[in-house]
Amino acid sequence: MAGTDSSKILELSPAPVVVLCEPQLGENIGTAARAMANFGLWDLRLVNPRDGWPNERAKAAAAKADHVICRVKVFERLEDAIADLSLVLATTARKRDMFKPVMGPDEAAERMFSQIGAGEKAGLLFGRERWGLNNEEITLADAIVTLPVEPAFASLNIAQAVLLLAYEWRRAARKGEALPFDTESGAPASKQEITGMFAHLEDALDAAGFFTVAEKRPSMVNNIRTMLGRAEFNAQEVRTFRGIISSLERRHERQKPEGNKSSGGSEGNGGK
Repeated sequence: MAGTDSSKILELSPAPVVVLCEPQLGENIGTAARAMANFGLWDLRLVNPRDGWPNERAKAAAAKADHVICRVKVFERLEDAIADLSLVLATTARKRDMFKPVMGPDEAAERMFSQIGAGEKAGLLFGRERWGLNNEEITLADAIVTLPVEPAFASLNIAQAVLLLAYEWRRAARKGEALPFDTESGAPASKQEITGMFAHLEDALDAAGFFTVAEKRPSMVNNIRTMLGRAEFNAQEVRTFRGIISSLERRHERQKPEGNKSSGGSEGNGGK
């Protein structure tokens, strides 16, 4: 999905921290950073990245999510990476032999939103590409986040997991806000605009001889209005629909019956 608007100012609003524990591939770090940037996350922390840091492959894979890449912090110990967080949620697709609250991504997002809204810091902990998090690492978390994946194929790429959790965070943080592309023309049409469209259409149908049985006209009009009402027209769509009606009206007026054509006129003058 392309569509970055370079005219928009990037705001680094309070958001969850993402901690990648011993990531192996720079490409995975970069695509995770890109997923974070897509949904407004920007604080990325790495614990012992295998290939060190900085990493050119990570930067290339981040696809210009430079505000995330340039802020990456690297730690030798997980304890240090999460030291300033008051809520840590560990992601895993495997059942663990320990008592930890388990929640889905939507509940996790709501929990982080409440925590961050109260002025605290929250973070998401992701494990290695090959085997995820160790039990010792999960013990440092407050709860486990898991996804409703197919049990027979539960492994997710790190960037995919980050994307899903970042998306849920964005939904929780922007609840009630309009989606992109909403404009004034997208607002529902007023009842005056709708009834005007109905009247215009019905006049055109009358002129075209559509209502052949006068007794049935009221019920047919009600059916047409009900059918069009389900479309939930906005103001622009009403104008477009009325333009279509007007175009058909003009075409109908131009197509006069053969019997109404004059045998004189210019054709007769041309024979002189």
